[in-house]
Formats: sequence, structure tokens, C-alpha cells
Amino acid sequence: MSGKAVAPHRASPWADRNFRWLMAGGMMSMTGDQFTLIALPWLVLALSGDPLALGFVIALMGIPRAVFILIGGAVVDRHSPQRVMMWSKHASAVLLGLLAALTLAGQATLPVVYGLALAIGLAQAFGIPSGTAMLPRSVPPALLQQANAAMMGMRQLAMLAGPLLAALLLALAGGTPDAAGAAAASVGEMRALGLAFAVDCATFILSAFTLARVRPTGTVPRANEEGVLRSVGAGLAMVWRDTALRACFLYWGLVALLVGGAMQVALPLLADDVLADDVLQGAASLGILMGAHGAGTLLGMALAPLAARLALPFGALLLIGDGLAGLLLAPLGGIESIWQATALLAGLGFIGGLLQVAIFTWIGRRVAPQMLGRAMSIFLFIFLGLAPLSAAITGALLQHVSLATLYFACGALLLCCAVNAWLFTPIRKIAAAPA
Repeated sequence: MSGKAVAPHRASPWADRNFRWLMAGGMMSMTGDQFTLIALPWLVLALSGDPLALGFVIALMGIPRAVFILIGGAVVDRHSPQRVMMWSKHASAVLLGLLAALTLAGQATLPVVYGLALAIGLAQAFGIPSGTAMLPRSVPPALLQQANAAMMGMRQLAMLAGPLLAALLLALAGGTPDAAGAAAASVGEMRALGLAFAVDCATFILSAFTLARVRPTGTVPRANEEGVLRSVGAGLAMVWRDTALRACFLYWGLVALLVGGAMQVALPLLADDVLADDVLQGAASLGILMGAHGAGTLLGMALAPLAARLALPFGALLLIGDGLAGLLLAPLGGIESIWQATALLAGLGFIGGLLQVAIFTWIGRRVAPQMLGRAMSIFLFIFLGLAPLSAAITGALLQHVSLATLYFACGALLLCCAVNAWLFTPIRKIAAAPA
């Protein structure tokens, strides 16, 4: 045989034009999101000084996002991920631009912030499923594993770098709201917060520009022109009929309910308790712990393509990873120094990052393209919908049990879930979906 063999696909997703445009826009948008995540709580505290108001704003953003994300997935399948994602970006840019203008002018009030937070949450309910469904329709299937790893690694980098850049902007612009939440915010504080919202607005505009340059591969059949609720029902029925999807989704729902709140609610308390006698304050220690978890997640995502070469079925990899995570989670509440917490959280992050890439790749390859938006929205609903409930349960439990007991129980429950799923369900035999 003579001549050079021609590879069926490019070896790296970076050689793919669509992937480069998606990465550029995603990096800008995700970094900009961190500016709002930092600035919005400060704005609420500067206007009211009331932690209850802050919790209300977070709920206004989170609850509609969780409730409407299933409808968002159905709309994605009906109108294409790119179109819905573009609508979401334009809506978010308008909302953040309005919030920036009102804040810079000193006209922002709590009712206005409440209304804008609700609208931003609704926009995210459509933007999140369209974003997760966009990548599998834009790169060749053989490159999806590497593309997912790179995209999620980029997201993790944005979550690490974004808050630092936001804090730098706020400091340079003269905005550091009083820790007690002054009722009357200074002009400098409003200017700094307004600039942070303006940066996020600009990133949505720029990412919409890059999204317009993406040309989805192939022709994807659109979902049937049926009612949105009927379309949501069809997505739920599709997941239920697929034995592997049904088993995994039910398993993930149980895990999210039992252990999801431990990281959200208990970690700040852990940071404060661990360093009570140390030179660092609680906020600084929390930053260190979150940074360790984020760095571990980033490393896990980076090495996910190598893990794909292991001769393990997808389900076996999932359950082994969760079992190891339970073993790392159990001793977290009984640590005595910052380095122990850092090591445990880095390990948890590594396992989580590796499994995230594997899960998104498996769903993206297993589900038919015209159903992918709904499948992704159901998967995200499991965590976005059950996370607040798990957090509330965790908060109630912490009124009666210690952190050490809580973390040990969560780790033991996660390990038990993985072991029982291995023994009594078909999950461990689920193979990786073909490229």
C-alpha cells in the first residue's frame, strides 16, 4: 500500500473552526459571569445591609432557572441550540446593561434588583441547556471527548480567574461595600459595581458575535412542532424508556439529594472552623479551599481524555469515582489543618472534573441530536432543582449535628449509593457511547 493514510478526523479539536469560536465566546462569557456573581451580592448588601434580602435575590435567580430549564430544553430542540443561545445572550446583555446603567446613575433600588434578578434567572434557564447542546452539534463526534474536556477546563479557569479580576476591578474603581452593608452606598461603590455589571454585559455582546460565526455540522432534525409541555413530556419519556439513561438519572438524583448540600452550605462553616486558631480569616480560608477544589477539577478535566483510554465501561468508571469521592468526603469534617482540607478537596475536585467530562460526553453521544436539548435540561434540572432542597436539609441538620458527623454521613451515603448501584443495578455494565 502506498501513499499516506488520511485520518478520518482532525486529531485535535483546536483545529476545528467551530470549536475555536465556541471556546473564545465561552471564555469571555463565563469570565464575565463571575463579575456579576461577585458584584450582585455586594450591591444588595450596599442597598439594604440585610442578609435576608441577599438570600431572596439568590432565590429569585435560582428558582426560575431550575423550574424553567426543562422548558428551555424543549425550546432548544424546537428552534436549535444556536438560535436559543443567541436569544439568551441578547436578553442577558440587555438586562445587565440596564442594571449597570441604573447602578452607575445611583438609581438602583431593591425592587429593581429583584425584578432584574428574576429576569436574568429566566434567561439562564434557556441559555444553559442551549449551551450544553451546542458543542455536540458543532464538532465531529470523534472529537467530542477532547472538546468537552477543553471546554469544561476553560470553564473552570474562568471560575478561578473571574473572581480575581472582578475583585481587582472593584478595588481599582474604589468599591468595597462595608462588611455590615451600609444602607447608603457611596458613589465610589456604585461606580465600581456598575462597571462590573457593564463588563459582564460587554462579554455577552462579544460572545454573541463569536456564536454567530459557528456553523453547526450536518443537518439535525428538529423536534416535532408540538406544545412545549408535550415536548417536555416526550423528553422525560425518552429518558425513561432508555434503561441506561433512566438508571443513571435516578442515581444522580439520589446522589444530588443526599450529598449535594454538603459542599454548598457546610464548606464555609468548615473553612471558619478549621482556621479558627490560624492567622487567616474565614473568607481567606474559604478562598483557599475553593481554589484547591477548582485546581483539582481543572486537572481532572485535563486528564479526562487519558482516562477514556482505560478499559472500563462508563458506568464502572462512574461508580468507582463516586465511591472514591465518598471516601475523601467522609473525613473532611474532622480535619485539623488547612493542608489536610486542601488535599481532600483537591482530590474531590479531580474526581469530579474527570467524571463531568465523561458524563457530558456520554450523554452527548448517546442521545439523538433532536432530543439532546431536553436530555441535557433534565440532567441539569436534577442538580439545579435538587441542590436547593439538599442545601436546606443540610442547614437544618447542622442545627443538631456537628460538621464532622455531617461530612462522615455524607461520605458514607455516597459510598453506599455507589456500592449498591454496583451490586443491584445495571449501571456498572453501561458502556461508553460510540463516537
